[in-house]
Amino acid sequence: MQSIAVSDLRANLMKVLKKIEKGSSVVITSRGKAVAQLVPADKSVKQAESKILELRKTAKIHDIISPIEEKWKANN
Repeated sequence: MQSIAVSDLRANLMKVLKKIEKGSSVVITSRGKAVAQLVPADKSVKQAESKILELRKTAKIHDIISPIEEKWKANN
């Protein structure tokens, strides 16, 4: 992953955005520390969708409001 200083980003914003559109990710640094990350918009949406689909495989949906017959014993 490429990194770029804030000052360089200001000077080359359009070039950097074109690289990101093509699929690159860029870490923005300020005084040598990473402060942000730019990623393609589609990439983050696709990653979120794939994570949700992955969770759907193991998620269980139950009624959490209705009382249950089972009695619980509390440890005092």
